[in-house]
Amino acid sequence: MFKLEPRSAPSKVLTFASPLIALAITVIVGVILFVALGKDPVAGLKVFFVEPLKSGYALSELSLKATPLVLIALGLSVCFRANLWNIGAEGQFILGAICAGGVAMQATPESGPLLMPAVLAAGALGGMAWAAIVALLRDRFNASEILVSLMLVYVAEMLLSYLVYGPWKDPNGYNFPQTITFLDAARVPKLVQGWRMNIGLFIAAVAVVGFAVFLYRTFAGFQLQVGGLAPAAARYAGFSSRKALWTALLLSGGMAGLAGALDVAGPQGQLTPYVPLGYGFAAIIVAFVGRLNPFGIVFSAVLMSMFYIGGELAQSRLGLPKALTGVFQGLLLFALLACDTFIHQRLRWVSKK
Repeated sequence: MFKLEPRSAPSKVLTFASPLIALAITVIVGVILFVALGKDPVAGLKVFFVEPLKSGYALSELSLKATPLVLIALGLSVCFRANLWNIGAEGQFILGAICAGGVAMQATPESGPLLMPAVLAAGALGGMAWAAIVALLRDRFNASEILVSLMLVYVAEMLLSYLVYGPWKDPNGYNFPQTITFLDAARVPKLVQGWRMNIGLFIAAVAVVGFAVFLYRTFAGFQLQVGGLAPAAARYAGFSSRKALWTALLLSGGMAGLAGALDVAGPQGQLTPYVPLGYGFAAIIVAFVGRLNPFGIVFSAVLMSMFYIGGELAQSRLGLPKALTGVFQGLLLFALLACDTFIHQRLRWVSKK
């Protein structure tokens, strides 16, 4: 029979190959799924892996999906490295969108160029404030950050619904639950006329470099990682666990809030009940597929964005349910977890004798 036994040292080859193997397994299972549903597997794979890359406009749409995933996953990678499980980035994303929308609605035709940065700053601060609740309850009462952050997602959704159905509802919106459309002064500038790609792409690129420097070239980043990998060693060295807690959660919340601000002040242009897009949950997969590395996160975010766009195309062109996006995301995560098992362990045949 087969038996798992610990390796003397982690496999360096599997550490880097595991995401690629997981992707290959996902593709194989996807082919089987398309055949079982009576669809052409080649056409199915094409809408997921070719169509999102085939033109400049397609790449523009891909960047819109990838940008918030990169930003949220960067913040989550800091939390996970510090051994803090912020599962509620979706709620922080929503609060960032709400705060950014509140500032954007104050725009007038005379508003200057500083309004748009104020919208983004409000989004980041909103996400930080929502994450601060998690940090406070963990710090003062030792509450589980997993449960608190997750439950706050539903509170954020209810707050958004209250605002768009109530005080922030557009009086000229034909009774639809939505705010007014934001003026151009409050909108995120586009990079190419006719495409929806905006400066969020550059913000995400700067954030990737900034987080790489923070994690690998600063003492504060070193403290966070040591605290997550070896709490006893961190305490012995005099590193503050409270500081690590607040730093990680506020950074994570701020990045999620910034992503929410870019989304609502970019392609959406107003607040609606459909602001929650699942980016906060998908970014958890992005962070782990990217090995909690800022540059690895970029590639995994692009892959996850292809799943989003492919799911939409599979619905419109192949008549498949949009939930197929979630199926591919789940397949990738489970395949990655299975492959990661063999980084620290090996499968060995043991005779029954």
